[in-house]
Amino acid sequence: MTIEGKSALVTGAARGIGLAVAERLAADGAAVSLVDVTPEALDTAREALLSAGHRVTSFVADVSKREEVFAAVDHAERELGGFDIVINNAGVARISAITDITEEDVELMHDVNVKGVLWGIQAAAEKFRANGTKGKIISAASIAGHEGFPMFGAYCATKFAVRALTQAAAKELAPHGITVNAYCPGIVGTAMWDEADAQFAELTGAKTGETFESFVSTIPLGRAQTPEDVAQLVSYLAGPYSDYMTAQSLIMDGGMVCR
Repeated sequence: MTIEGKSALVTGAARGIGLAVAERLAADGAAVSLVDVTPEALDTAREALLSAGHRVTSFVADVSKREEVFAAVDHAERELGGFDIVINNAGVARISAITDITEEDVELMHDVNVKGVLWGIQAAAEKFRANGTKGKIISAASIAGHEGFPMFGAYCATKFAVRALTQAAAKELAPHGITVNAYCPGIVGTAMWDEADAQFAELTGAKTGETFESFVSTIPLGRAQTPEDVAQLVSYLAGPYSDYMTAQSLIMDGGMVCR
């Protein structure tokens, strides 16, 4: 069983986890709309997928802006001839002690990590209900949405919020046959973690790469997670084997956080 013939939209799709998810869903048989705020990186990602023979389109949007998310969904349906799956993947992180976090950083993370997911849920739900589609809404949470981590406090708050939105939306949309779930990665080797590591170095004086390796050393399976690892979980949530699953935020982190 595959998602052959389905259409999916992935936000934050120009790099990292978002790009790996888009590649996996395309390999699973879906037509994919890539959404990101960075036009040049988005063009590169789209061309790579097109070169691999996949059906793909792209749309530049800032997920913190509701009208841009709704426009991205309209674009996906129009260009791909349907709309079945949304992956609210875009996210940002800022590292700081709770006592020092700035209003600017809190607003940025809330706008992207929380509002971006909420607008994606709204836009997808509106489209699914209008079309009578039993669609799938899948959002990026984190192990930081299950447990608070020092220096990640405000970021954790946004990911706890994603879990709450997932649970509430799942219960509201279940009568329409729409499922809502989230995926919760751990320590993933992406540019986001490179940026987090650099922020830790500036705040603590740690050497570049030292903080990342410190976190990786706590993973029972003994290695950092890859974007492709995360994409496998999203593939399951997007596919038919998860049709009876809703309101869940699934942890996949190599054994760091147990719930």
